Formats: sequence, C-alpha cells, structure tokens
Amino acid sequence: MRIVLTLLAIGIFLSGCKTGTEEKCAFIPDTSNNKVAVEVEQLQDAVTEFSSKTELVDFFSRNTALRDIFFNRTGYPSDSVFINELYSRFNNPYFDSLLIDTHQVFGDLSELKEELNEAFTNLTYYYPNFSPPKIQTVITGLESDIYVSDSLIIIGLDYYLGPGARYKPNMYDYMLRRYQKNFIVPSIMLLYGIDDQFNKTNLEDRTVLADMISYGKTYYFAKQMLPCVPDSVFIGYTQEELEGSRDNSDLIWKRLVEDEVFYSTSHLIKQKYVAERPKTLEVGEKCPGRIATWVGWEVVKKYMDQNESVTLPQLMQNPSAGEIFKASKYRPM
Repeated sequence: MRIVLTLLAIGIFLSGCKTGTEEKCAFIPDTSNNKVAVEVEQLQDAVTEFSSKTELVDFFSRNTALRDIFFNRTGYPSDSVFINELYSRFNNPYFDSLLIDTHQVFGDLSELKEELNEAFTNLTYYYPNFSPPKIQTVITGLESDIYVSDSLIIIGLDYYLGPGARYKPNMYDYMLRRYQKNFIVPSIMLLYGIDDQFNKTNLEDRTVLADMISYGKTYYFAKQMLPCVPDSVFIGYTQEELEGSRDNSDLIWKRLVEDEVFYSTSHLIKQKYVAERPKTLEVGEKCPGRIATWVGWEVVKKYMDQNESVTLPQLMQNPSAGEIFKASKYRPM
C-alpha cells in the first residue's frame, strides 16, 4: 500500500481541480452597534519631502518605532551612517517612482481603511476589551512589510504593489504572490492570531500536531475577523492549490499517517510538512507547501463544528492540541 499511495500521490493535483466553487463566508457577527473607525496616519508622502537631514532626524525622533524597527536603526554602525543612508534613499529618483506607484495602487487608502475597520470591528466584537492600535503607512524602499504591536501597526505599502510593480521584494514567486494589497489586512489578523496574547499554546508540546493546531487556530481566528475573505488568501495558496487540497484531503491524511507526522518532534519532519516551502513533494508534485498547517486548520474547523458551544476566545485560550484534535473527530477517509 505504501508504493500504491506513493504512485497515487504523484498524481495528486495533476488532474483537473473543480473550478468555480463558491466559497461561503464564515459567521458574520452583528456589529451594528459596535463599529470601529481606525485612524491611519499616512507617512508615505512625508518621507520624500525632507529638505535636510535635520528634518529627517526630527521626523524619526517623533516616530521611534518606525526608525528603530521598520528602518532597522540597529543594523547600522552609527546614527550618522543611518541618517546619511536614509536621506540618500529618500532623495533617490527611484523612490519617487515607488511613491507614484503606491498612489496608483492604493489611491486615498479608502479600501484599506474599510477592511481595517471591518477587521477591528469584528475583533472588538469577540474581545470587547481590545483597543485598536495606532496605524501608520509608509514606503521604505522595500525594506519592511508589516510591523504589529499592542499599540502600533506599521504598513510598508511598497511591499504590496502587486504583480505589475516596477520594483518588487526579493523573494520567490510563490511567496511574492502574497504581497498584494488584498493580503495586507488578512496578514495583520494572522499576526494577531499567532500571538500568545490570543493564541495560547503548550510550549512543552513540541510535536508537529501542536504546530498544526496552533496554525489552524491562527487561520481560524483571522477568518472570523474577515469572514468573507477567501481561505486562499489567509493560507497563501492559489485557489487551484486550495481546491486541490480539499479534493485530495483523504490522500493527504494517509500520507501524514504513514509518515507518522502528528506526534513527531523531528525537525526534518517539520521542515517537510510545516515549514515554508513551495511544494510538499512528499505528498505530490503539485501539493502546496505547509500542507500540515492547512490540515490543522481543517481540524480546527471540524472541532468548532462539533462543539458549537465553544466560543472563539475559548478556542484560542485552549492550549491542548491533543484535546482539540481528538474532539474534532477529523478523519477525511
């Protein structure tokens, strides 16, 4: 059976996937009495308008997180080297091109603000004590993409100009497709969802299953904040890859069982099934990478379907991957 499965796996995702599948929204909460309107401080124009290094120093003294984290001040040997480099960068003609392209793609940021409002409105629905942070947008010359803390979010818009951009981040194509404007807010929600402020995990559990459920909870969390955003956006798959995974979930499951993935603590196994890769070749040549995290998401979905009384905060506060896995009764056979 091992050989048969291997031969079958080679063909996974090679046959035509179902197309035109209409994906349903997740639960949409009633937030009519709890609307959040975030404030976005736009700094992308400001960084191109410095007429002296003194103005740049003053700007960074008022935006220390932007200076230290987003522009990586600690990566330079001295303040003077840092300021000279950034002043030169901001006055480079290509930087003006980045700004022009940013305006063409994002306009007045109304779409981005609308999606941020939706996400944070839903977040405060589930977590009434949560206070939305300050939000800044900027262009960096493709140095940083997103920074999220309790009090501040910084978005590097030039990272998200999409496939038509003149300048693109230096990364593999399969990763680059996630850097389009419709991925910004989902990415922010994923960063919230993976943080231990929301997502409690058992740090002593080093199994692949623990990683799977942690990621599964993260994807599930983000989806509740943006219930009508396609699943493919959260997990970073193409729609074809996502539909192929669903169509072949039984074969994926068999491979995980055969390779004894779930309770393994092997770094090599985690590299194969959880870590960033273009494909999970152990399953099939068209199987997307990180496939075990997708299975983890499916497990969490099934768990929530099987346990309707469990709220989102209760799910996220549950550190037991084993309990969630067992109670889900997930078996795509």
